[in-house]
Amino acid sequence: MECLGLGARNSAAMTVSFCPLLRSRRFMLTRKPALFRRCSLFRHLVHVRASTGRESCVAVDLKEGFADEEDYIKAGGSELFFVQMQQKKSMEKQSKLADKLPAISRGENVLDLVVIGCGPAGLALAAESAKLGLKVGLIGPDLPFTNNYGVWQDEFKDLGLEGCIEHVWQDTIVYIDDNDPIMIGRSYGRVSRHLLHEELVRRCVESGVSYLSSRVERIVETTNGHSLVACEHNVVVPCRIATVASGAASGKLLQYEVGGPKVSVQTAYGVEVEVENNPYDPSLMVFMDYRDYSKQKTPCVEAEYPTFLYAMPMSPTRVFFEETCLASKDAMPFGLLKKKLLSRLQTMGIRIISTYEEEWSYIPVGGSLPNTEQKNLAFGAAASMVHPATGYSVVRSLSEAPRYASVIATILRRSYSEEAMTHKEFNENISTQAWNSLWPQERKRQRAFFLFGLALILQLDIEGIRSFFHTFFRLPNWMWQGFLGSSLSSADLVLFAFYMFVIAPNDLRKCLIRHLFSDPTGATMIRTYLTL
Repeated sequence: MECLGLGARNSAAMTVSFCPLLRSRRFMLTRKPALFRRCSLFRHLVHVRASTGRESCVAVDLKEGFADEEDYIKAGGSELFFVQMQQKKSMEKQSKLADKLPAISRGENVLDLVVIGCGPAGLALAAESAKLGLKVGLIGPDLPFTNNYGVWQDEFKDLGLEGCIEHVWQDTIVYIDDNDPIMIGRSYGRVSRHLLHEELVRRCVESGVSYLSSRVERIVETTNGHSLVACEHNVVVPCRIATVASGAASGKLLQYEVGGPKVSVQTAYGVEVEVENNPYDPSLMVFMDYRDYSKQKTPCVEAEYPTFLYAMPMSPTRVFFEETCLASKDAMPFGLLKKKLLSRLQTMGIRIISTYEEEWSYIPVGGSLPNTEQKNLAFGAAASMVHPATGYSVVRSLSEAPRYASVIATILRRSYSEEAMTHKEFNENISTQAWNSLWPQERKRQRAFFLFGLALILQLDIEGIRSFFHTFFRLPNWMWQGFLGSSLSSADLVLFAFYMFVIAPNDLRKCLIRHLFSDPTGATMIRTYLTL
């Protein structure tokens, strides 16, 4: 991980790393939300308090290491410190990839495929590709799965991963306001990070994936049509095709469409705690609780960001609570989310006895698609596969990995017999076919619809949000479930929009019409739907 130095004027020269563990326990890093607005120079003010109690305000240049401002925002932006702290958590149960997978050979052998990134998307694609007979190398830092994953139980069961779910709630509940809650009628599961990681690693081992623990600096195309994956310490890995699955902030390795929608951010602060006076039924998973517990009459900073509580009762007294901002143009700071969560719990009469874990979840949503004319491929969040309106991505990546691997394998095998094809023709052919399989026009129509929905959510205040979800959960189950799971066709989504408009209250109808004709995502959606 690249670390950034901080200098303090009022004390001896010091260095604090943007890492979970500061270099010295004598220094404490504190943040003030108002100071953490991004600017074009990527410079932020950080307050550093030394053991003497004296504070210094220092500027941190965060530009280095990112392709551009949007890449920086995708990586964590003003919340980068917490994002990296989350990534570097210790997960002792999870195996080290280097202990399980053979090392990538440093000889002259050319791999068929290099997958860059070791998250769920990267491991799944590497395993599925190698299972089809390709020589696959996996490259990326050997980091554990640290984020908590919640999934609809039936979706993970369809993937053959039901055994990776550590806790199941037979039903899910939504609180929009003080009126009667909404019962979803669908079981929800919490994924075991340890079991999912070990299962995907096992698949990589069985299929023969090799591994290199390293960051990738760049990908260079050679005259013979191969790619050279340049890593740290001057290590170069040759391959026929490289696929980037290293997360949303992959702008150094991929090109993205110019002029697309700006990326927004979903942030959430969570704690798994032992509590007294838990008011929630431990047999139900709380998918959303948008009730207002503060009842504040005067405007406050927190009110600028509508948030909801997401709660997983693991037992009557042990609960994972998470305060979530579904989407915002500028990331809602984790400090505000934490303040709002603790205030909410206190007002509800929930007393925290002990804390097992804190979580800082940062999910870029929306943004541009990758340029589908480039040779390098992408998968997972790097390929903009995160649901723009919900932040869901893991299930889609795991479900599409076998098909995408099959497309890549078919194209590579076909190229062996096409000796007359020039290197340039080969590169264009494989890239075009692979990109078209990942982002066909149908998928682009669906995404344009979701981007329209995301832009609408960004404009709604808390009352508008409540009205929207009251209407949303009155839709037929297959509609709202399909929307959340990205399984509705573009034609289904048109029906979804019509049905939503019919049952919506008048204020929401007016908002939908105004949004369609005034927001750029409305015109983009119509244009994308009309493109054959």
